[in-house]
Amino acid sequence: MKTRLIPRQAGVTLIELLVGLAIGLMTIAVALGALLVSRGVSGTVSDASQLQQQGAHALRVIGLQLRQAGSIRLNLAFAKEAPASAALVIDPADPVAFETGFNRATGALKSDANLPLQVGYQNYTEKVSFDSKAEQSLLADCLGNKPSATVIQSNFRLVKANGATTGDLQCAGSDGVARTVVGNVADFQARYVMQTLTATGATVSRVPASGVGTNWPAVVAVEVCLELVGEENIDTASATYRPCGWTTGQAETLMGSRMRMVFRNTFQLRTQGAAR
Repeated sequence: MKTRLIPRQAGVTLIELLVGLAIGLMTIAVALGALLVSRGVSGTVSDASQLQQQGAHALRVIGLQLRQAGSIRLNLAFAKEAPASAALVIDPADPVAFETGFNRATGALKSDANLPLQVGYQNYTEKVSFDSKAEQSLLADCLGNKPSATVIQSNFRLVKANGATTGDLQCAGSDGVARTVVGNVADFQARYVMQTLTATGATVSRVPASGVGTNWPAVVAVEVCLELVGEENIDTASATYRPCGWTTGQAETLMGSRMRMVFRNTFQLRTQGAAR
């Protein structure tokens, strides 16, 4: 009688087990490295996108107010009163004149230590539809409010906590109530473009508020600069950038471990109704 041999079953050896564990750990390490790199790239892109959106929003809010600075109402029927029971009828022969209730020389632009950029212009009502006698104002301050019936005022400032490197760009209307426009702001500066008429022509210069003095009517444009800082901790190596106060010949500033974006724009003012 023949005896049937049964193959002996054997497990993995210690060496095979160690090799398998090593390969598994290497696979996990590569996957984690790829995940961290992907997370870093995604965070950097998200940070950049957020800063772009914040910068565009802040400049849009500031620009809407600056472009209107000093503007006053053009009365198409000067010295003509509307009857109580009917709408005012304007004749092409009626005299046209700008109203003088708003003092453009003192109210259009101002600046001090607490509020580096103050913008103002006249608020007034007008007919917004042909089938309605009621008039309403289409103007609003930086917060979308109309706290005053005669003046639209927007006051911008950078607020930082003690020892903080960044803060909030805030704006307050004529009622003094301040709200945050954007956060993570490291610097906020405004320079004023002045046009001076001389015997040989016009000269243009860019000066800070201290260089304007009392000659605010000579300001024809405002240059605004914002420096925003990201929230992600990234490796910027030895990357540098030019901050708001940078001048030609000055060394650039290290970015540190955060993404930094500097936004600059120049807004031309409306100069209607006031002689220069």
